Amino acid sequence: MGKIKVIVVDDSALIRSLMTRIIDAQPDMQVVATANDPYEAREKIHAAMPDVMTLDIEMPRMNGLDFLERLMRAHPMPVIMVSSLTERGAESTMRALELGAVDFVTKPKAGVNGGMLDYAEHMADKIRAAYQARTRFVRRPEPNRVVAPAEAGGVLPNVGNAAASRESLIAIGASTGGTEAIKDVLMRLPTDSPPILVTQHMPVGFTKSFAQRLDNLCKIAVKEAEDGEVIRPGHAYIAPGGLHLLLRRRGREYLTGLSDAPPVNRHRPSVEALFRSVAENAQGPVVGIMLTGMGKDGAEAMLAMRQAGAHNLAQDEASCVVFGMPREAIAVGAVHETLPLQEIAAHVLHHLRRGLAKPVRG
Repeated sequence: MGKIKVIVVDDSALIRSLMTRIIDAQPDMQVVATANDPYEAREKIHAAMPDVMTLDIEMPRMNGLDFLERLMRAHPMPVIMVSSLTERGAESTMRALELGAVDFVTKPKAGVNGGMLDYAEHMADKIRAAYQARTRFVRRPEPNRVVAPAEAGGVLPNVGNAAASRESLIAIGASTGGTEAIKDVLMRLPTDSPPILVTQHMPVGFTKSFAQRLDNLCKIAVKEAEDGEVIRPGHAYIAPGGLHLLLRRRGREYLTGLSDAPPVNRHRPSVEALFRSVAENAQGPVVGIMLTGMGKDGAEAMLAMRQAGAHNLAQDEASCVVFGMPREAIAVGAVHETLPLQEIAAHVLHHLRRGLAKPVRG
């Protein structure tokens, strides 16, 4: 196989130079074109035929979001957004992921030598994941197309069992492509759903906007987790960027725990850390869900959840942006069922209503 061909689109010559040096230093990828705005990028895409694009959000003449929306209609390809670490940048990044961007990174900082090696490794991983997602991209419908209710997916009927909602727990892990997958699952859950703990690989500064966006879209309440909260039915708790989210127990109550312990599988927050804490501390019925993502984070801990009595689901390959994390969980024997994304929420509630998810050992 040849090298992954990348186009870098950014109005800053310094950022273009830094990104080019980072990418060209990798043995399996190279920058085949750079552009200082979307108009130049449009011309160079046809000439260079890149596999992956890195795209700045804030640019003159046409911003990255407008260009991304047009690109996905005319020439869909894997795009990694390059975002500033600001509240506005976080909100724009969430919108970019909704428009079809595969993932995002923050802007590299020139002169910060201590962190540049880590940044380069992180960036290279993102490009490899985006490249793997290349054949999985589905062209988005035209904005004026009418979407049938069954296709769009509605909120499912209430659980109707207060005890089940209080005593049960849902734990979700995801990475590349996970923001949209998590949204799909949570938007379908009714207000009396069991508590939900979510770890999505995401850096500091972005998880609050992610949680707020979900809270505005979902019937359940969604928030960025804080340390020591009593978790409640009808609520989803998102792991903050840079901290592990853990399940803790105080008597009969479940609480959130946050930890700045070292990264696990190179991630903080880590799905492995969340799932391991669920396996060790949950007592009631548990459903574990592994969604789209690159790598193997969470696979072994999901197996521990299964061995403790949890019922585990994985997103199927056809609906994943990247099938890595579900594949690894399936490979170690951690998964009971592999399902299309649109069916996961209904299966979760089915198992909890029917009592098919057995109480996990305390």
